[in-house]
Amino acid sequence: METLELTETQTTQDFLPLNGTDHIEFYVGNAKQSAYYYQHAWGYKLVAYAGPETGVRDRASYVLQQNKVRLVLTTSILPDSEITRHQAKHGDGVKFLSILVDDATKSFEETVKRGAKPYMEPTRFEDENGWVIISAIHTYGDTVHKFVQRNNYSGAFLPGFKAVDNAMEVKSVGLKYVDHCVGNVELGAMNQWVKYYEDVMGFKLLITFDDEDISTEYSALMSKVVSNGNGYIKFPINEPAEGRKKSQIEEYLDFYHGAGVQHIAIETDNIIETVGELRRRGIEFLYVPETYYEDIPQRVGHIEENLDELKKLNILIDRDADGYLLQIFTKPVEDRPTLFYEIIQRRGAKSFGKGNFKALFESIEREQGIRGNL
Repeated sequence: METLELTETQTTQDFLPLNGTDHIEFYVGNAKQSAYYYQHAWGYKLVAYAGPETGVRDRASYVLQQNKVRLVLTTSILPDSEITRHQAKHGDGVKFLSILVDDATKSFEETVKRGAKPYMEPTRFEDENGWVIISAIHTYGDTVHKFVQRNNYSGAFLPGFKAVDNAMEVKSVGLKYVDHCVGNVELGAMNQWVKYYEDVMGFKLLITFDDEDISTEYSALMSKVVSNGNGYIKFPINEPAEGRKKSQIEEYLDFYHGAGVQHIAIETDNIIETVGELRRRGIEFLYVPETYYEDIPQRVGHIEENLDELKKLNILIDRDADGYLLQIFTKPVEDRPTLFYEIIQRRGAKSFGKGNFKALFESIEREQGIRGNL
């Protein structure tokens, strides 16, 4: 299989206009403590809360924000609920990939008539700050896409939430917005979900990577990237490929017990400052050997950043026809080897760092070996 070139995805008539990522909601075992982690280590500000104190009897949710990145951490107060069952099965993980739309009713109707499985019919929520309409459809595994229509709402987050002042001083690390969210699916399911996004949501296939692009001596994976018409939403979808040992995708599927969100890539304007601060706060990143940097000048060409600084921070570099990008990947941020984050700075590049795949995959395999899961 050949790697496809990155293609323009703008369409003349988009039946599902999407305005970007509204929020990403996690189901977690202890939302209060998770919120502290994201404030202290990642520089998110606590902006809203819902729970028993606000009239919500079955859960507690903390809304954290840094520029356009908004995370919601939700835990159940009940011993048996959808939230507790999700968390028991998957560990802490992403439940909702929520998308900002102008019309949540139309978004629901258009996708359902094209084959989407409904999760929540369009529902209006309101309070003294206005009203919103939210609908939702299922995607891979237990993951759900919410459509959020909030143009008539001025509150801190959504009705049912109250604005919160941070109890601790929080300093941003420079995260700007969600660049893309990556899903891992079972062997043989990648093309099914690519077709789902094409048929149901009107996405276009942006780029394909096969097992020759993403492989090492021991393991491999396949990946396809789909994007909506304006390019605001990009979803790479991975599946395992045959190899001598267990791939990172198989490890994820084993510990998450099914398909789900593998990693969230977040854009920054200054990756050196962002990663330097995250390291100072104790965030652990995958390690790439110093030999990786030996051919950077020949492979990537001129870059604005100081190569020694990038090498010191272990930041990866790659170039495509439109420019170059800088990226780095955390180790899993949960006790299970499942979810992790990518920090990315684009200097014109529109691709996903193909030139870094081998080095990245080998670093993940080193971590798998330490865990005894290779």
